[in-house]
Amino acid sequence: MKALRVKGEHEIYCCGARVRISEKDIEVLTEPIVKYCPLHEALYGTKQIDVDAVRKSVEMKIAGFGFCCANRVFDAEPVVAYGASEMMRVWLEKELIDCAVMVCEGAGTVITNDGTLVQGIGARLTGIIKTSPVKEIIERIEAYGGVVLDEANARIDQVEGVKRAFDLGFKRVAVSVAGFQAEAISEIRKVEKIADADVLIFSVCNTCVGKEDVRHIVKADVACASASKILRKEIGSKALMQLGVTIPVYALTEKGKRLVLAYLAEFKDKLVVFRTERLPYHVENKGPKLR
Repeated sequence: MKALRVKGEHEIYCCGARVRISEKDIEVLTEPIVKYCPLHEALYGTKQIDVDAVRKSVEMKIAGFGFCCANRVFDAEPVVAYGASEMMRVWLEKELIDCAVMVCEGAGTVITNDGTLVQGIGARLTGIIKTSPVKEIIERIEAYGGVVLDEANARIDQVEGVKRAFDLGFKRVAVSVAGFQAEAISEIRKVEKIADADVLIFSVCNTCVGKEDVRHIVKADVACASASKILRKEIGSKALMQLGVTIPVYALTEKGKRLVLAYLAEFKDKLVVFRTERLPYHVENKGPKLR
């Protein structure tokens, strides 16, 4: 492998495997819990996911998009149909929210009202566990008018990110919260109530969630099932609306449903809409396969 252009040290989840990315190496610290994912195959050509496949997909992100690098690409083209960044971008452009609070490697928690930046950050992101500052990434975010919560440490703290958004004068805030930080959802709801504001919570990166996380995720407005069976069973059954079958996204509240429908109004591909007596809607052999 060629010398990495990575700056700093970062940890992410990829296909349920914990991965450390540094200037020295890419270390897959745990076995992936996903053995096949149609999205992973579409993006990286992987038919069988193992430690080597996880490492190669991270290498491709570094080589192709400058992931964790000074030359990080901020590409605003849509990547998935029902992604959090794709939806948040449209919501910002339609002025349905005032800002988005999300996470970027090399920067940590970011607050922005620029839809192009939202998609540029989130397009190919997987769950970031922790990260360290990359000056060039932070500078690019700030050039777009984005606010980095903690430039010195690139801290990931979505609760504090929402508070900062309120301090900046934003009242209608969308925030993404990774499943491994699900307890932040409950904390954000408390902050929202105290501030008398309006927060749309999008639960993402849920492949590794456990039963104890469900009590927090159920308080989200929109939740991506990722590869999680627990999410499909426990959260999918409470959904008002489901987008997609392969990797379903569930609208859990009327607010979530309203914004999802607003996103679909701008969606360019053809759609099929039908009603059902119960959710989740499942099609056999369509979706990720776990070990």
